[in-house]
Amino acid sequence: MASSPYSVSRSNVEAFRHYASSSRMIDLNSRIRGSKLRFLTATAGLQRTKRTLLVKCVLDETKQTIQHVVTEKNEGTLLDAASIASSIKYHAEFSPAFSPERFELPKAYFATAQSVRDALIVNWNATYDYYEKLNMKQAYYLSMEFLQGRALLNAIGNLELTGEYAEALNKLGHNLENVASKEPDAALGNGGLGRLASCFLDSLATLNYPAWGYGLRYKYGLFKQRITKDGQEEVAEDWLELGNPWEIIRNDVSYPVKFFGKVITGSDGKKHWIGGEDILAVAYDVPIPGYKTRTTISLRLWSTKVPSEDFDLYSFNAGEHTKACEAQANAEKICYILYPGDESIEGKILRLKQQYTLCSASLQDIIARFERRSGEYVKWEEFPEKVAVQMNDTHPTLCIPELIRILIDLKGLSWKEAWNITQRTVAYTNHTVLPEALEKWSYELMEKLLPRHIEIIEMIDDQLINEIVSEYGTSDLDMLEKKLNDMRILENFDIPSSIANLFTKPKETPIVDPSEEVEVSGEVVTESVEVSDEVVTGSEKDELEEKDTELEKDEDPIPAPIPPKMVRMANLCVVGGHAVNGVAEIHSDIVKEDVFNDFYQLWPEKFQNKTNGVTPRRWIRFCNPALSNIITKWIGTEDWVLNTEKLAELRKFADNEDLQIEWRAAKRSNKVKVASFLKERTGYSVSPNAMFDIQVKRIHEYKRQLLNILGIVYRYKQMKEMSAAEREAKFVPRVCIFGGKAFATYVQAKRIVKFITDVGATINHDPEIGDLLKVIFVPDYNVSVAELLIPASELSQHISTAGMEASGTSNMKFAMNGCILIGTLDGANVEIRQEVGEENFFLFGAEAHEIAGLRKERAEGKFVPDERFEEVKEFIKSGVFGSNTYDELLGSLEGNEGFGRGDYFLVGKDFPSYIECQEKVDEAYRDQKIWTRMSILNTAGSYKFSSDRTIHEYAKDIWNIQPVVFP
Repeated sequence: MASSPYSVSRSNVEAFRHYASSSRMIDLNSRIRGSKLRFLTATAGLQRTKRTLLVKCVLDETKQTIQHVVTEKNEGTLLDAASIASSIKYHAEFSPAFSPERFELPKAYFATAQSVRDALIVNWNATYDYYEKLNMKQAYYLSMEFLQGRALLNAIGNLELTGEYAEALNKLGHNLENVASKEPDAALGNGGLGRLASCFLDSLATLNYPAWGYGLRYKYGLFKQRITKDGQEEVAEDWLELGNPWEIIRNDVSYPVKFFGKVITGSDGKKHWIGGEDILAVAYDVPIPGYKTRTTISLRLWSTKVPSEDFDLYSFNAGEHTKACEAQANAEKICYILYPGDESIEGKILRLKQQYTLCSASLQDIIARFERRSGEYVKWEEFPEKVAVQMNDTHPTLCIPELIRILIDLKGLSWKEAWNITQRTVAYTNHTVLPEALEKWSYELMEKLLPRHIEIIEMIDDQLINEIVSEYGTSDLDMLEKKLNDMRILENFDIPSSIANLFTKPKETPIVDPSEEVEVSGEVVTESVEVSDEVVTGSEKDELEEKDTELEKDEDPIPAPIPPKMVRMANLCVVGGHAVNGVAEIHSDIVKEDVFNDFYQLWPEKFQNKTNGVTPRRWIRFCNPALSNIITKWIGTEDWVLNTEKLAELRKFADNEDLQIEWRAAKRSNKVKVASFLKERTGYSVSPNAMFDIQVKRIHEYKRQLLNILGIVYRYKQMKEMSAAEREAKFVPRVCIFGGKAFATYVQAKRIVKFITDVGATINHDPEIGDLLKVIFVPDYNVSVAELLIPASELSQHISTAGMEASGTSNMKFAMNGCILIGTLDGANVEIRQEVGEENFFLFGAEAHEIAGLRKERAEGKFVPDERFEEVKEFIKSGVFGSNTYDELLGSLEGNEGFGRGDYFLVGKDFPSYIECQEKVDEAYRDQKIWTRMSILNTAGSYKFSSDRTIHEYAKDIWNIQPVVFP
């Protein structure tokens, strides 16, 4: 009988007790005797040095000394399993988070993680000690999201200790994989933005770049997704419920953050921001180890609170408990939820508080470090030579006015000095071309919450206006006015009076000659300036006056609503920084040619492309060991994990039958794991012999999960119209897997989730279809789920409307794992297709340059939908998937224009080419030799999409930082 995953067998307990026979403090300063505990390997060429560490260890043998030894890479010395087992047992007993009687999986996970953290802390401290001594320039990466995933396997993989930890846990009666499964994903992000940030930290550490990551410590994350008969439901994440063994709270690192209040001018002429609401941002540090290097950098997360003295004891004792806790509640809720709903004014205030907290606390920390390293004499002009701040999207935009505020108000610099320093320090990564995603904040709200910052933003806006006028002159006032309207940071504001008079046109009084003759219908009429009352009778005159009055009433214009005054955060980023980069070649072109074209014309030197990348450690080496071992075997080296260019060597073996057999075996092994996972998570059984067709990403209309599921409905409809033999002959068996979260307030996205699950419920229970087609929606998709699905994938869908996806990173992960993509020419798809070969990518759909014209054609009523598309919609409305007719969802695909109408994302337009492309997919999959060759060439061509390459480019072109290797 299978045992519960939460039970402990007798053998587990006995194994655990074997390591519990004695407990001693071990002095690490004496010589090693017997078993050696060696924490890390160093990069090649490092001199041998020794570092000591005091830990408690539990052994049944004689007293041992454990020391941290850094050796040359070719010696290959590592911690041994016995020492690791002792360390785990020590933490189980002396760093307890659970009761002492049992050693079950959750307790084993915590003890193992704390054991790994011990090893990391040595290098972590040494890394920043060394940085402190060298005082080199460092990069600081600010992001509202860091989607880390589980840390345990990644950390021991980077330390090259996976085998040793597996053996140690076996000695203690547990399996490493089972122990690692007890780690919850850190709920610090949602999609590609956060996953990219985490890949960048891994690459920064691996490549030995001096850097920090800064984010917020969200208690409840975005949300945990549940799928019910009603679709998606959201509940709070519980990732911190049992604590987080990876983080270290820095109680000595906290900074004040202020909201509201007012700005006054002191007797010294300086501005002072006083009153308002004050909180504290407290640092929690998470170690980020590099691969095969001692470098371990920090992800510093801010949590918010107020001092105990702000607890209103008087109100509490008077029974006003809510009032007593008001200050604590207002502070703590800042770090409760990632992206809280912002439809209410309270939600907007909370989001802006989050963004400012990240910026203010991080900059105060960065400045404190700069001042400490500068010593007695601080040269502020050197700040940009020591600090590079990268804003990951517009969320950290307030870095710009906050840095200026600190430099002017607190450090006494002039406006000119502060502005110069800020522009040389800050850079901006743009992640979207969607107008609604280019953040704008209400001027009124910002003025209320951050009164000093709005003053600084107004000064930046004034400076920008003067620069625009200086650059373009006043000869073409219409052009100048358009430039100002499009480029200003402040939207819907009057032009300053100093400039406004340029646009004032004097009124011209027409001079009429009484004898002037005007030709009307071939006759010459002499106009008269005056009309005598005698020409018109009295009654006629009254009648005319009444008509004139009526006309005046009719012609009174309805006053247009006054547009709200807004602060354009993206414009502020472009103006306030020295570099602006897109994240794929096509995206960067759109940024220059469309989104920020006016700025590109003004400052072309600011604009760059930095195509995204993903870390090959987590996204192939650790999550797909079967394929990794095959790659290493055929290339002849494991160097590809650090130098992905070596993956290209697989091309010469693409037709090798032995490699293809091994390749298919690895893929099938991963598919078997996923089939088991899907059964456990969803209750649906799937065949590993079917093609695994996967689309996993944030649910959004532009990502077009709706196109995918409509294609599946068309496939199902065709199957139902055929005999069993015809179905078998025409269709390749498929398991269509979806995953991703719809924002809680994004109604249409939630409708798409509901529709997918309804379609799946019908198809998966249809006995006529059986294993020929399955549709699975995986609930609560996250990094750990991705690490299972991606290695098992065979076809992956990246089918966004062309020109709307900035880059994408999941497409890179899928290609790296030998998955073939079907997609549009959007984002990084364009470059992936170039690298893997056009014949190894399934392309369909309209291209980016066609989209505007196609939308115009639709608005003019000229679009004629494909009859197959109309058939699918009617099939759905027939009730085959339940009583719901999906009117609101399908309504978005109908009509020619209007809110929620007119098929803005061109699902109907691309549907015919999409289903025809899917027929080519089936055809290729039937020939497994061809398919496997395509798969191998996708992995071989994915080498460009390592985040190591991207980070090297940022370091060289934007941050101007150098790798720092320990002596």
